[in-house]
Amino acid sequence: MSLTRRDFARQSAITGAGVVLVGSVGALATAPNALAATETDTDGAAEDSAEARHRGVGYGPLVTDPKGLLSLPAGFSYRVITHSGRTKLDSGEFTPSNHDGTSTFDGPRGATLLVNNHELKGPRSGWTYPVPLTEGLVYDPAASGGCTVVEVRHDKVAEWVGIAGTSTNCAGGNTPWGTWLTCEETEDKAGQNGMTKDHGYVFEVDPQDRRRNRNPKPVKALGRYAHEAVVVDPRRGRLYLTEDASGPNGLLYRWTPPQGFEHGHGRLATLADDAGALQAFKCFDSGGKFVDDLSRATKTGTVYGVDWVDVQDRDARTVSVRKQFTDGQVTRARKLEGMWWGDGGIYIVSSYARTESPGQAHDGAVWFYDPKRRTLTLKVLIGVNPNPSADGAFDGPDNITVSPYGGLVIAEDGEGIQHLFGATESGRTYPIARNELNIGTAEAPAYSEFTGVTFSPDGRTLFANIQEPGIMLAITGPWKRQKRG
Repeated sequence: MSLTRRDFARQSAITGAGVVLVGSVGALATAPNALAATETDTDGAAEDSAEARHRGVGYGPLVTDPKGLLSLPAGFSYRVITHSGRTKLDSGEFTPSNHDGTSTFDGPRGATLLVNNHELKGPRSGWTYPVPLTEGLVYDPAASGGCTVVEVRHDKVAEWVGIAGTSTNCAGGNTPWGTWLTCEETEDKAGQNGMTKDHGYVFEVDPQDRRRNRNPKPVKALGRYAHEAVVVDPRRGRLYLTEDASGPNGLLYRWTPPQGFEHGHGRLATLADDAGALQAFKCFDSGGKFVDDLSRATKTGTVYGVDWVDVQDRDARTVSVRKQFTDGQVTRARKLEGMWWGDGGIYIVSSYARTESPGQAHDGAVWFYDPKRRTLTLKVLIGVNPNPSADGAFDGPDNITVSPYGGLVIAEDGEGIQHLFGATESGRTYPIARNELNIGTAEAPAYSEFTGVTFSPDGRTLFANIQEPGIMLAITGPWKRQKRG
């Protein structure tokens, strides 16, 4: 049953515009531009230190890494898990480059398993370290991307191919049944960019059982478009998917399984290409007015009602899925990126809005979709960063995870300096890490984005990637529960 404009207007009149969500993360509300400055614990010379520590959030200022790789707060340390062109797979090839979306799983005998996307687009000849074409695990032998599975056990690391021959494996998402859904952020068809098969699909990778990854098959029921991330609603069985695209801006999608379908290992691959219902979101405000783009929201706490509109040609045989809708049919957003399930709903990132969006410019937003209430709430809004080359401000959130210590941890993919940063339950932010690896020049420094931010199953280790050249890092230290601030 759809949520009508009249229903939402009546609900908004009763509850008020700012819906407060209760849970481990709570309401990540903050004023516009509030995230431009970081918050850290400080002794405060003119203040009582205990009082200052009570008010402070985070882990203190970052300490410059003498090795020139990763700056962390005092008391924290990192370990390089994989490094493209340096570490090797079990089969002898070098670790592929361009690390992206990642998730962790419990492994055998206390090990941690990670599935790591490699965002490699186009033909294999364009990359020094593509994902090796492991026999039985290849979808399209012309494509350079895919996933590797990494096993971390104490001081030992092993890595092998989970899927190969896919393209532009960007984000993705884990499943309640213990697998990884890797997403292709491309719309290339066979014959384009050297490809021999159509791309722009979602594939399932099992980190536990290599045999289940043989003969990879795209889950065409989830549509063909520039996929970014995917989240599974563990209660209702629906899948939510973001699209990172422009001209026009991308969409948020919902896939509802066919009646009687039961999720489980490999079950998605058994679906017919048109199984279930694939729909795009359509938002309206408390007055019932249609919202054409999420950049129209200017204040945190903004709540939109959400309806869903059927996709007519999910395989986009002639027209891209997002272009099949007229401007008044769906709501759009620029750079819909990472998603993560938590607090009974989905945290969704829109990295920025510029001239390609009709509303207010911003340097990042985090929304929360409540599937029960069918509402979308703006939790974090980052004002435009006036000087990305200066340390201290954040911009361009991308991959995201819910922290076991409260709030969110966000990977930065903005301009200039790149961080991992946290956002508390009240929206205050603090730095966790800074990328010190200069891939530019001394005169024109450049720093790769962070990707794949995710905690180990026991919550003791934060894993994250530096996308270029492709480095997976394990961060440990005195993690603590973050106050609301």
